[in-house]
Amino acid sequence: MTMVDERLEQPAAGARRPRTAILIAFGLLALVLLLAGLGGNSFQSKSQDVQKNDNSEYLPESADSTKVSNAAQKFNSQATIPGFVVYQRTSGLTDADKAKAASDAQYFRTGKINLVASDNIGAPVFSKDGTVASISVPLVGKAGNKDSKGPDLVTAEKAVLKHARDGTPSGLTVKSAGAGGLLVAFIDAFGGLDSSLLFSALIIVIVILLFVYRSPVLWVFPIICAVAALGLATAVIYGLAKNGTITLNGQSAGILDVLVLGAGTDYALLLISRYREELHEHESRINAMAAAWRGAAPPIGASAATVILGLICLSFADLKSTASLGPVCAIGIACTVAIMLTVLPAILVLAGRWVFWPRKPKVDHEADIATHGMWGRIAPAVVRHPKRSWGIGGVVLIACVIGVLGLKTDGIKTTDSFTNKPDAVKGQQIYDNAFPQARGAGTPADILVDADKADAVIAKIKGMKGLSTAPNAVCVEIDYAKAAAAFKANPAAAKGLANQCPTPQIQVTPHDGKTLVGATLVDSYDSPPAFATVNRLRSAVNEVPGAHALVGGSSATYLDIQNASRSDNKLIIPIVLLVILVVLGLLLRALLAPVLLIVSVVLSYAATLGVSSLFFNHVFHFANADPAFPLFTFIFLVALGIDYNIFLMTRVREETLEFGTRQGIVRGLAVTGGVITSAGVVLAATFVVLGVLPIVFLAEIGFAVAFGVLLDTILVRSIVVPALAYDIGKKIWWPSKLSAAGAQD
Repeated sequence: MTMVDERLEQPAAGARRPRTAILIAFGLLALVLLLAGLGGNSFQSKSQDVQKNDNSEYLPESADSTKVSNAAQKFNSQATIPGFVVYQRTSGLTDADKAKAASDAQYFRTGKINLVASDNIGAPVFSKDGTVASISVPLVGKAGNKDSKGPDLVTAEKAVLKHARDGTPSGLTVKSAGAGGLLVAFIDAFGGLDSSLLFSALIIVIVILLFVYRSPVLWVFPIICAVAALGLATAVIYGLAKNGTITLNGQSAGILDVLVLGAGTDYALLLISRYREELHEHESRINAMAAAWRGAAPPIGASAATVILGLICLSFADLKSTASLGPVCAIGIACTVAIMLTVLPAILVLAGRWVFWPRKPKVDHEADIATHGMWGRIAPAVVRHPKRSWGIGGVVLIACVIGVLGLKTDGIKTTDSFTNKPDAVKGQQIYDNAFPQARGAGTPADILVDADKADAVIAKIKGMKGLSTAPNAVCVEIDYAKAAAAFKANPAAAKGLANQCPTPQIQVTPHDGKTLVGATLVDSYDSPPAFATVNRLRSAVNEVPGAHALVGGSSATYLDIQNASRSDNKLIIPIVLLVILVVLGLLLRALLAPVLLIVSVVLSYAATLGVSSLFFNHVFHFANADPAFPLFTFIFLVALGIDYNIFLMTRVREETLEFGTRQGIVRGLAVTGGVITSAGVVLAATFVVLGVLPIVFLAEIGFAVAFGVLLDTILVRSIVVPALAYDIGKKIWWPSKLSAAGAQD
C-alpha cells in the first residue's frame, strides 16, 4: 500500500477516537460471533439426542389422542412402540425356521436387549399358507417420564434384527415391520445423513459462488460465515431443545441446514455486490464497506426480519411439529443475519481488495452498473413493452396454477414416506400380505372411558365395521407387568390369551375412575380406512351416556395430525400474508406497491403448487403429499421469496428519489438483477439438496421451494413485477409523496 493509500485509510484526527472505538467494538463483536459459530458446530452431532420424531409428540395437549396418550401412562408404566420381526420362506417355513423364531422370541423375553419391552413379547404367529412367521417385539418409547432417545431406539432395533439374523437357516428372510421398525427407519434416515446433507449443500453452493464471483478466493468468506451461522444457531437450538423450551425433530434439523446456508449466501451476495460497487468509488476499504453496509444492511435486515416474523407466525399452529419449525428456523435466520452483517464485513475489510482477484475493483468511478453489463441491457428490454411483458408472464403463471387441481394432500402412509425402500418397508409389506386380517394388530385404538361404563362401550362398538371380529379384538387392555408375573407363576395361562380377553387379574387397574379399552383395527393404522374407523368409533362412544370416552392410539394420532395440519393451513397463511404486507408497507412507505407484490408472490406460490402436483403425480410418482405441504411450501416460498421483492424494490425506491419512478425501476432492475438471480439459484440449489434425505415429504418441499424460487426469480421478480410497476408509474408509491402530482414519473 502506498503512503497515499495509508493516509486515505486513516480517519481524520478529530474523528479518530470515536471511529476507532466503533471499529474495535465491531471487530470484537464479529470475532465473538465467529468463534461462537465455529465452536457451535460441535453441537451438530449432539442435536439428534434432543430430537423428537414420534408422531405423538406433534399434537397439542387439547387433542383427544394426546389426552389418551397422557392418561395411558397411568395404566402401564411403559409406553411402547409396536414392532414385529417377520421370517419368510416363500416355499414354506421349515421346522428349523419355526424353531429359530421360537428361540428368538424366548431370547427377546429375557430383557437382554435394552429398550425392548420384554414383558410384551408373545409366541410366534404363523400365516395361513405357512410361509411367514411373526414375533411382536415392541420397543420402549417411554418409561415413566423418560422418553427414549432416537439413537437408542435405532440401536435397539438393530440389535433385535442382528440377533434374529444370526444363525438363520439358509434361505430364510428376516426383516422388521410395524410402527416401531418404520419409526426407527425414519430416525436412522434423518440421523445418518446430517453430514451428507450439509456437505452436498456446501459443494453446490461453492460451485455456484465460483461461477458468480469468478474468483478462486472470494467464495471462501461467505462459506465460512454460513458455517459459523449454522454452528451458532445449532448451539442455541440445542440448548433450548434440551431444556424443553422448543421441540426439535429431524425434519426441522434438515430444513435448518439448507435454510441457513441458502439465506446466508443470499445476504452475502447482496452485501458483497454493494461492496464491490463502492470500491469503485472509495480508495479506503473502510469507507467503501461503510457505504456498502449503509446501503445493503437495511434491505438485508428487513428481509431477515420479514422471514423471522413469517416463521414466528408458525408458532400459532396447533401441530407441534409445525409450531416448532418456526422458532427453530427463526433462530437460524437471526444468527445468519447477525453473522453476515458483522463477521463478513470485518473479514472483507481486513482481507483487502485482493479477495476479488483476478477482477479486483479499482477506483475508476464506474460503479454505475445500471448503464452497462448484461442486466443493463435486459432491464430496458423488459419495460420496452410493459403490458406485453407482465401480460405474458401472468398468463404463464395462471397456466401453471391449473395443475393445483391435481394436488393430493390427504397424507402419506408410512410405507410410502421413503424415496428408497428400507428393510422396515419391505418387512411391512411381507407382514400385510401374510396377515391381512391383522394389519391393525399391535396398534389398536385406545379408548379412555369411565370404568363403570367400559362394558357398555365394548358392547356398543363390538362388531363395528373396521374392527376385528376376533374374540380378543375389543377388550379392557392388558397390564403387561401383571401378565408377566402371572405367566411366570403359571406359564400355561399364556397359551389361551390369544383367543380371549384378559382376565380381570391381568387387566389394567382403573385410575381416577377411568380405564382403557383396546379395539383392534382391521386396516393398517396409517390408512384412510383406519381413519374412517376412528371417526366411527368416536361417534359411537359419544353415544354411550356418562362414558366420557375419548379415542386415541396410533390411527387416532395420525388422524388428529392431519386435521390439525388442515386447520393450521387456514389460520397461518392469512396471518403471514398480513405480517408481510405490513412490513413491506413500512419499508416502502407505500400501500399499492406492497399489495401488488403480495399478489405476485401468492400467484407465484399457486403456480408452484400446480407444477409440483404434475411432477409428484407423473414424474416422481409419489403416492401423496402431506397436509402440511402447502403450508411449509408457502412459508419458505413467500417468506424467502419476499427477500427478492425487498432487494429489488428498496433499490428501485432509492433510484427513484434521484431519477424518477420509471427510470428508477429500470436502474433498480439493472443493478439488482444479477445478484437476485444468483441468490435465487443458490437458494434453489440448497433446497434441492433436501432430496439427499430419503424422505418423501422433504423431497417434495425441496422440489417445490427450488422450483418456486427459480420461477419467482426468473419470471416474477425479473419481468412481471418491474414491467407492471413501470406500466403503473409513480402511482405505484401511493399514498406516499413519490406518487404526488409533482413527483417525477
